[in-house]
Amino acid sequence: MFRKLTALKIISIIMLAVLMQGCLHFNTASYKIELKDSNSGSVTVFVKDIKSDAMDKSELNEDKKNLFDFALKSEKFIEQMESEGKFITDRKLILDSTNLNATIKYDFKNINDVEGIVYEDPFYYLTLQPGDSVVSTNGKIIESKDYKRIIWDNSLDTLEFEMFSDDTNGDNLTSMAVYYNKE
Repeated sequence: MFRKLTALKIISIIMLAVLMQGCLHFNTASYKIELKDSNSGSVTVFVKDIKSDAMDKSELNEDKKNLFDFALKSEKFIEQMESEGKFITDRKLILDSTNLNATIKYDFKNINDVEGIVYEDPFYYLTLQPGDSVVSTNGKIIESKDYKRIIWDNSLDTLEFEMFSDDTNGDNLTSMAVYYNKE
């Protein structure tokens, strides 16, 4: 059961793949997976520095609608995540200085629903593209010319990894923090 996933696909499954325009970018996404047993548990995803690459006001308005109305507030988002085996328990945006970040928490019944992580006794593993950038993990990274894999021993109760997504320091990106209004 070998699955190749790009870092962007892994991260976007949680929050941004459901956003139709695909104009939102973020710097990193951190995953903390707390196992209840070998196949179920809960996940906390922290997405850092959300920005838009909108070229005009219409695209920017669509990005704001997708982030603030759909991902943050919509029941449709929750239904879509449930269809992927992710049962949302909390979602929020966090303003940190000049950055807008997001936290999403969800429960799962099948570890494969967590970004394609596979459990084969005695290991959990996540297979990535060779160019994907793993910032940190409490597992072990194995690299070959065809893939990169994070492996965790099943003695761990918590699996953690952080992936780099985009350089969000570019001049052509607009911080979504300036549009965030806590209500």
